[in-house]
Amino acid sequence: MDRRDFLKTAGLGAAAIGVAACSSGISETGAAQQQTGIPDGEMASNYPGIGLLGYGCMRWPMTGGPDGRKVIDQEEVNRLVDVAMAHGVNYYDTSPNYLGGESERATAEALNRYPRDKWLLATKLSNFSDWSYDNSVMMYRNSLEIFKTDHIDYYLLHSIGGMDAFNTRFGTTGIMDFLLRERELGHIRNLGFSFHGNQQGFDELMSLHSKYHWDFVQIQMNYVDWRHAGRNNTDAEYLYGVLDSTGIPVVIMEPLRGGRLADMPVTLADMLQAKDPSGSLASWAFRFAGSFPRVLTVLSGMTYMEHLEDNLRTYLDFKPLSEEEMELLQEVATRMETWPLVRCTGCNYCMPCPYGIDIPGIFKFYNDSLNAGTYVKDSEQEGYAKARRRYLLAYDKAIPTVRQADHCIQCGKCEEACPQHIAVRSELLKIDEYIENLKRETP
Repeated sequence: MDRRDFLKTAGLGAAAIGVAACSSGISETGAAQQQTGIPDGEMASNYPGIGLLGYGCMRWPMTGGPDGRKVIDQEEVNRLVDVAMAHGVNYYDTSPNYLGGESERATAEALNRYPRDKWLLATKLSNFSDWSYDNSVMMYRNSLEIFKTDHIDYYLLHSIGGMDAFNTRFGTTGIMDFLLRERELGHIRNLGFSFHGNQQGFDELMSLHSKYHWDFVQIQMNYVDWRHAGRNNTDAEYLYGVLDSTGIPVVIMEPLRGGRLADMPVTLADMLQAKDPSGSLASWAFRFAGSFPRVLTVLSGMTYMEHLEDNLRTYLDFKPLSEEEMELLQEVATRMETWPLVRCTGCNYCMPCPYGIDIPGIFKFYNDSLNAGTYVKDSEQEGYAKARRRYLLAYDKAIPTVRQADHCIQCGKCEEACPQHIAVRSELLKIDEYIENLKRETP
C-alpha cells in the first residue's frame, strides 16, 4: 500500500459512522433528544465509515438579520447538524459559492464543535469567474482555513461539462498539478468532479481518468433523470453505468430533482401512495438513489428538521427498491415527462439576474400551480373568474412586480450559468405571455 492509499484508508476508517462528540461537550444522547419521529436503526452504508445519507449545505435555513436582510440561521444549522451526526450522517458537501459564500462558514461553525475525525468534508474549487492559478490556490487554502483543518476529504472540480470547460478552468492553468501534489501529500484525500453536461462531455472527462485517477464523481441522479435527463444532459443510467464499470464511487446530487419529486402532480403522487400509503413521496426518490451499490452517499439539502427526519426514516434500516418498485418509478417518470413543468431544480446558479428577475421563484410558482391544480386552463373552466383573480393575486404576492418575468430582456446570462441547460428565456417568455393573457382575460 503506497502513501496515498494509506492516507485514504486511514481517513475513511477514522470517519466512523457512529458519532459521539463527547469531547466537544455535545453528547450523542443529548443530540438525539432534540428530534422526534426517528426510529432506532443503523445508518445504511455502501463504503466503510460513510453514511449513505449525506448533507448538502447549499440550502441552510435563513432568518432575518439585523439590517433586515436574510442571513443563515446558525442556531438552527447547529441543531440540524447535531441530529444528523447523532444518526450517522457524516458527509457534508459545501462550496465557496453557496449562499453568497457563507455556506462554508456556517457549516464549519457547526462541524468544528465535533472532533475532526468524526465528519467528512466535501467542498469545491468553484473558480467560475476567476480561474487563474493564484485565485484557485487561494480559494482552496481559504476552505482549509475556514474549516480549521489540514485536509479536505473530498475535493471537487465544480460543475464541469466537458473538455472545453475543464481546460479553461483547470487543464491549462497549472492548477491540476497543484491539486495532484496536495493529494499526494494527503491534504486532499479524494479528488473528483461534479458533472452537468452531455454524454460526449462526460466521456471526455472520463478519458482523463488514466491521467488523474478520479477518486469519485458527483452526478445528478434520480428516477426521472435515470432515463429522461433531457436537453443537453446525460441520462443517469449511462453516467452510473460508466462509473460502476470503472469502479469509481458515485456521489448523488439532486435526488429529488430540485424538490419536484416531493411535490408532483396529484395523479402521479397517487400512484406511489397507493403502493405505500405510509411512505412520503421523497422517500421513494431517496430509496431509488440509495439502491445502487456504487453510490458513496446521497446528498440532500435538508433545510428543515422535517426533511432530515423523513430522510433518516428512509436510511436507518434501509430497504432497497424491489424490481417491481423500480418499474413503478419508471412508469411515474415517463408520465412526469409529459407534464409541462420547467426542469428548474432551484440551484440558483442563474442568480443574481442582472435585471433583478427572480428566475427560480417564477419557475417554482409556475410548477407549484401545475402540481396543485391551481393553474388556470381556459375561460371555459368552472369558476374561471375566481380562479383567474386568485392566480394573479398569488403571483404578485409570490414574486414582487419588479422581479416578474415581463422584465426579462433576453440577455441569456442565465442560460450560460444553468447546469440543467434550461431554455430560461423561452420559459420566462412563455410564463409572461400566459400571465399577460390572464390579465387580458384571454388565457
